[in-house]
Amino acid sequence: MAIDSDSAAAANAGTPSRFSGALLDILDQVSYARVDPAVIDDPIYRLRYRAYTREGFMDHNPEEVCIDDLDRTANGMSFGIYIDGGLVSSIRLHHLTADQPHSPSMKVFPDILGPMLEEGFTFIDPSRFTADHEASLAYPALPFLTLRMAAMASVYFEASQCLALVRPEHGPFYKRVFGSEQLSAERSYPDLHFPVALFAATVDSIRARVAQRFPFFLSTEAERQQLFSQVVARSENPHVPASARQALQGAIEARALELSLG
Repeated sequence: MAIDSDSAAAANAGTPSRFSGALLDILDQVSYARVDPAVIDDPIYRLRYRAYTREGFMDHNPEEVCIDDLDRTANGMSFGIYIDGGLVSSIRLHHLTADQPHSPSMKVFPDILGPMLEEGFTFIDPSRFTADHEASLAYPALPFLTLRMAAMASVYFEASQCLALVRPEHGPFYKRVFGSEQLSAERSYPDLHFPVALFAATVDSIRARVAQRFPFFLSTEAERQQLFSQVVARSENPHVPASARQALQGAIEARALELSLG
C-alpha cells in the first residue's frame, strides 16, 4: 500500500504536538461547503462584507454583500467553513493556469505571474479569507482551519505553487507555516483600502514539512473529491466533514504495514 509524501511525513512524525492535537479535535466538529456562485445572497458574501467594513477595508453598499467579477469565473470556487453547523469563516480559491488565467493575484501581478504561467506553472490562489468576529475570538486557530482548504486544493489540482495575496503584516505567518517567499513589493488591489504583497510557496517542497508539523492539513482523497469535483447547484449545498484525523490515522497504518512488509 503506497502513501504519498505528505502522508508519509505525517506518519513518521509520531504523536501530534499539543497544538496539532487541539486542531484535530476542533476539526472533528468542522465541515466545509462549496457555494453556488449563482446565489448572490449566500451568507458567505455577507460575512465578507461585515468583516471588511468592520475593519474599514471597503466602502459600505446597500446590498451589504461583498462580491466581484472573480466570484463567477470558471476556475474559481468559494467555500464556507462551519463549526457544529454554524458559519465561522469563508475562503475563495482560484486554480490559476495558462488556460484559465483569472485570479486576484493575476489581476494585480500579471507581470510576475504571466511569464510563469507561460512556462507551465500552475497556482492555487486563495483570497477573500474572512472570519466571523465572535468565532475568531472563540477559535484563535481559525486561520489554520480555513487555510486547510488551500492545502487540500493544492494537492487535488497538483499545483506548482500556492499563492498568498495578503497584507504585508500577514507575510510572516505564511513564511512560518508554508515557507512562502515574497515575490513582489506592495501594490494596491481594486476597491480595498489596504496594500497587498504577493507570496508563494512551492507545493512539492513544502508538503512533507507542513504535514509533519501540521497534520491537521492532511485530508482523504474522498474529502477532496467531494469538495472540488462537485457541481454546485442552488438546491444542493452539502457539508463535507473534515477528514484530517482519518487521513492521519490511515497514513500511520499504511506506514506500519509498509515497514512490516520490509
